[in-house]
Amino acid sequence: MFTPKPFHYLLFGASLFSPFIASSEAQKAGEKISIAVVPMGTSHVYWKAVEAGARQACKELGIDMTWKGPLKENDRAQQIAIVEQFVSENKSGIVIAPLDDTALKRPIDAAMAKKIPVVIIDSALKGEPGTDFVSFVATDNHAGGKMAAEELLKLLNGKGKVILIRGQEGTASTTAREEGFLEEIKKHPDIQILLDNRYAGNTAAEAQTTVMNLMDKIRQADGMFCPNEGTTFGTLLALRQAHLAGKIKLVGFDTSPALIEGVKKGEIMAVVAQHPKKMAYDGVKILVAKIRGEEVPQKEDSGAVLITAENLNTPEIQELLAP
Repeated sequence: MFTPKPFHYLLFGASLFSPFIASSEAQKAGEKISIAVVPMGTSHVYWKAVEAGARQACKELGIDMTWKGPLKENDRAQQIAIVEQFVSENKSGIVIAPLDDTALKRPIDAAMAKKIPVVIIDSALKGEPGTDFVSFVATDNHAGGKMAAEELLKLLNGKGKVILIRGQEGTASTTAREEGFLEEIKKHPDIQILLDNRYAGNTAAEAQTTVMNLMDKIRQADGMFCPNEGTTFGTLLALRQAHLAGKIKLVGFDTSPALIEGVKKGEIMAVVAQHPKKMAYDGVKILVAKIRGEEVPQKEDSGAVLITAENLNTPEIQELLAP
């Protein structure tokens, strides 16, 4: 079961702190706090975990929460419209995982200008924490991509041919994972990168189609990396369809029952797992503290861990995977 750290840990355990206490945005005495939480999408298991963490924090704090996001993780226009709706409704604050690090800047700027504080979670937004938005709570995605590369290098004994299947162009989180992966892989001269420039979107169906269309190239590969839940599952489906699951060493990102089943079967060698419940829980806590006029951290790394068949049944991993 998810056990969040006390909130004083956020204030004194985080590495960077806001230099100011917001008074103009502070909660008026007796005013009911009503916040909005906006995910990138609502269909993936990952976002269900984010919702659970956010709702737990809201329950503990005794505040109202509206959960609303696009159905798919490629609908920038809908996510923008959702943020604009919450700004027009004068929500007390917004927690959001931006689909695009640039496209979402305008509506978030509008919210901040209207004294509606915004906390960014999961994926970065262009701008400065503490100025352009309140705080950024997320996995160190560059480090997560490097972690995936290190595991794939270990699986391949430092030599072989690899393929990177990219997520959606413009999504800061997956871009950082891809960059971290490539940076580490390129340090090893006995590794040949067969392909690293194909974007598969953020849904499993899109990824499966993309990977099937690349199958001639993929048959030459020894290993692959995918940067999120949708691309990992779509790639697994394509490899199964081509009777290559388990033969090509696949390392993915994020967790879902289907991906964990793939790990158990030896079809996925490892996944880099985030802490989506903690990320959302902490994001909501930080937002409400800001609304109440308290000092809050500008950044927080919510952490990541590598899951393999060997450590899958350990207490730490089972707690992370608990619904």
